[in-house]
Parts: sequence; C-alpha cells; structure tokens
Amino acid sequence: MSPEVPIPEDPLAELIRTLDLAETESLNTEDSFIGPSQWMPHGRVYGGQVLAQSLVAATRTVADDRPVHSMHGYFLRAGDIRLPINFSVDRLRDGRSFSTRRVQAFQNHEPIFSMIASFQERNPGINHQDGFPQGIPDPESLPSAFELIGDNPHPVAQYWANARPFDLRHVGSSIYFEVEGEHVAKQAVWLKSLGPMPEDQNLHTAALAYLSDYTILESIYRRHGIAWAHPGLNSASLDHAMWFHREARVDDWLLYVQESPSAQGGRGLAMGKLFSRDGLLLATVAQEGMVRVPEFGKKN
Repeated sequence: MSPEVPIPEDPLAELIRTLDLAETESLNTEDSFIGPSQWMPHGRVYGGQVLAQSLVAATRTVADDRPVHSMHGYFLRAGDIRLPINFSVDRLRDGRSFSTRRVQAFQNHEPIFSMIASFQERNPGINHQDGFPQGIPDPESLPSAFELIGDNPHPVAQYWANARPFDLRHVGSSIYFEVEGEHVAKQAVWLKSLGPMPEDQNLHTAALAYLSDYTILESIYRRHGIAWAHPGLNSASLDHAMWFHREARVDDWLLYVQESPSAQGGRGLAMGKLFSRDGLLLATVAQEGMVRVPEFGKKN
C-alpha cells in the first residue's frame, strides 16, 4: 500500500468524529462551530464533508422536533485539508411550522461554502413517491470498490478502496479506470456504511448528505465515456441541492439512482434519487459540476 495515503484505522469512526462539531464563541450574533477536515488525495476538502458538517451546524440551532427537509448550497472555494473549518449559522426565521438557517463555512477568514437549509415540524399529509427501479441486483451480488481496485498503488485508488466510510457497489460496471458498455447518462450505485451507526437520526441525515456527493457526477462522465482515471479530467462540484423526504438509515443498504439531463459549457447537471432497500424514496439530489476534459475544449 502506498505510504502517501494515511488510511484511517476505522473510516466510519473518523467520519463520526468529523461530524461532531465543537461550539465556539462568536463576536457576532451567529452561532459558531468548528470541525476538522478529512484527508483527501488531491488536497481539497471533499464536498460531501462540508455539506454534512454545515447541516450538522444548522441542525444544532433548531428544535429537535423540526428535521431538515431541504438544503441548497454553493461551493465557493476549494477547501484545504490541512485546516479546520469554521461554521457560522444565521437563524433567519423560526415560524409556526418551518425554521430557516443560513450557514457559511470558512477557512482563513474566507468563505468556502454557503448554504441555506429549511426545517419543518413533522406533520401528516398527502403521500406518494416514484417507484423503486426494476431489475436491480442485490448489493451482495456485486463487487465492492476494494475488490475492483485491489492493490492499485495510486493514492486516489487507495483512498477509493480503503479510506471511505461507505461500502460502494456499482450496478453494472464502475467507471474508476474505464467505461464499459453503452455510454449512457444514467447509473445506479448501492451504498452502506462500513458498520453500525449511533441511534441519532440527525447523524444519519448528515451522513446521507455526506454520501450524496460521492458519485453524483458519474452519470455525466459515463455518457461521454470518461473514467475517473481519464488523463486531464478536471471536475469540481459547483452547487448542491437536496430534499429529504423520509428518515434514512445509512447503515442499511441504500440505492442511489443517478442521471444527467444536460451537459454544456464545461458544466454538467446530475440528478439523483436515494431509496431504501425496501423501496422508500428517502431523498432527491441535484448537483451541477464543472467538468473539463482536454479533448472537449479548452478553459474559457
């Protein structure tokens, strides 16, 4: 294994520590928190990490009976894995049923991420959902990232195989090193935490936001035959929206169904639906990402 990759002894325990933000004093009226940055092979903070931490910070300022129902965020700058992240929370509104929070994430006094999240009291009401897709194989029948990547010494490959806190299994072929089969703008991935999680629904919800950033752009890459290992691929998350429909447990298998309706101008849009194994639609995700590939044009 490459000595350049600091593989955590327990990736899931490290995730839980990363999401356990500490409250700090603020000279302003906002609520303030601080959290660590996880190591990443490219030196930039993983977008799902700052998403999840921002959600934790916002949730800390809301009544327990108001779970989050939506979040909309923009990635403003690349975060530095060598630095902790400071979070400030503005309590924009507490209404009769809804609460709204704005979260800013900072490093070196510069914002790296900005998000608004909305929370709602639990209420009865109308209920419907999209159906679970047909013909999906069980996750146990599919190879894990560790089994696919093996002993590849590249730091990114070692991170994919050994350092992530989730078991991730592509339905069909993965696109780590090559794109097999038809070039289509859709795919599905099974995910589950490597072990049991604490009985804290807010932590499961934050972890769901964390994992929602893993493969969401892959439907764009797959459509154009671009693997993660493609020479010169330069991609980054630009914004991220998520709607939480039903309570989720990330230590049970989740199916992440993804598709891309459009790509243009060095950007691609991807949509995702997260289902429980028994067919409940848990969350819907939308993300636009920068996707630059040398043979598809130069930087504007």
